[in-house]
Amino acid sequence: MLKTQEKFYLADSSLKYCIMGFNPKSIAAMLENIVYFELRRKGYDVYIGKNETKEIDFVALRRDEHIYVQVCRRLPEESDWEVANLLEIKNHYPKYVVTLDELASGNINGVKIVHLADFLLNREY
Repeated sequence: MLKTQEKFYLADSSLKYCIMGFNPKSIAAMLENIVYFELRRKGYDVYIGKNETKEIDFVALRRDEHIYVQVCRRLPEESDWEVANLLEIKNHYPKYVVTLDELASGNINGVKIVHLADFLLNREY
């Protein structure tokens, strides 16, 4: 029934694990789910973005404010995939990569790398 190109986010992801069991490969999807609901809780309207053939996990809008958010478990060591998608957006709205990678933080050409805990606790985004 849910086999579409759309994304669905669960208000209670424990129901999924109750029925389907836990799969370690689904951690990235779980992180996206958490970030989606946090953005909604903070009052953003949240959309999935497309930049030509590339996907932006979230385009979040609140009044005149726009932010772009990519979510990943870890930043790839030999790839800038998550950051590159955001760098292709040619405007000056804030861009973030939210990750569980504790060693990744800072700023890559204007894209802020943020740990999930900091994203959840910070009122700035």
